[in-house]
Amino acid sequence: MRLLVLGGTWFVGHAIVTAAIDSGWEVTTFNRGTSEPFLEAVRPLQGDRTHPEDVAALAAAGLWDAVVDTSGYVPRNTLDVARALAPVAGRYVFMSTVSVYRDWPLKPLSERSEVLYCPPDAGPDYGTDTEDGPTQYGYQKSGCEAAAAAAFGTDRTTILRPGVVLGPREYVGRLPWWLRRVAAGRQVLAPGSPDRTIQPVDVRDLAAFALHTITEDSSGAFNVCAPVGGATFGGLLADCAHATQADVSFDWVPDEVLLNQGVRQWSELPLWRTFDGVWRVETARAQAAGLRCRPLSLTVRDTWRWMVETGEVSRHDRAVEIGISPEREAQVLAAWRQSGQRAS
Repeated sequence: MRLLVLGGTWFVGHAIVTAAIDSGWEVTTFNRGTSEPFLEAVRPLQGDRTHPEDVAALAAAGLWDAVVDTSGYVPRNTLDVARALAPVAGRYVFMSTVSVYRDWPLKPLSERSEVLYCPPDAGPDYGTDTEDGPTQYGYQKSGCEAAAAAAFGTDRTTILRPGVVLGPREYVGRLPWWLRRVAAGRQVLAPGSPDRTIQPVDVRDLAAFALHTITEDSSGAFNVCAPVGGATFGGLLADCAHATQADVSFDWVPDEVLLNQGVRQWSELPLWRTFDGVWRVETARAQAAGLRCRPLSLTVRDTWRWMVETGEVSRHDRAVEIGISPEREAQVLAAWRQSGQRAS
């Protein structure tokens, strides 16, 4: 199998390239060459997807059985790239997001849920951010989905819509932050309820499913998350404690207390969000098509191992937004204890 990966050196792209190499596929990557490349078993092509001459040179280097696009963010550019590759590639797999749904994160979702409208030739300014609702990122990714289908046709296009993706090399830093915080020990501020179900997907399971859709010629859109109800926030933090062998205890502070204290959801306490639809994304279609998700405990264990072995070198600018400061955590915990609401 001959595979072209647009991107291929960061988190999701890296996992896809690794999985393809392990499966014996011939892999070509296309990126600007600004990140650490694969030095072996990969044919690296350097170029900028926003430069027409680079894209033309890429197309001339084909043929491929499939393309996986992990770096498409602007519909107009995705349309140009996909059109150039349509004659030299059999299938286009576009890495999208659950943010394309109009009701995410407010309501439970399935592939039948309404998707934000964005034309396939939209520029980078299309769409707006709304508080607790649709984002420009979601609009743009929806337009990219439409662009891929317009260029390759629906029968040759696969759309993958992951929610939260965790695992080794995670650059946003959600799970790494929790691992570092738990490893530091002492009393840890834990958000909401330990019974809150969560459904992050391991990046390696996302990669394996992407390749599986290629071998099976699976078309259409798939929500790629772990099954609803398969893991809990309490289990996640317990897994962090086990992986780090930390001497730690968790102080579970109710949602309403955290909200009243002005704690920022999703960022100050990573993965904590109170809206009904955040962790209720239906994945039955992907599971029927071959998605298999490992236990969250293995994702936590392997992420900690990666952090220890590498010093967590693959960080990103977005990571600076993640995590509550020790002073702020202590302040919130003190207010919670003084309120008299804390369970005995």
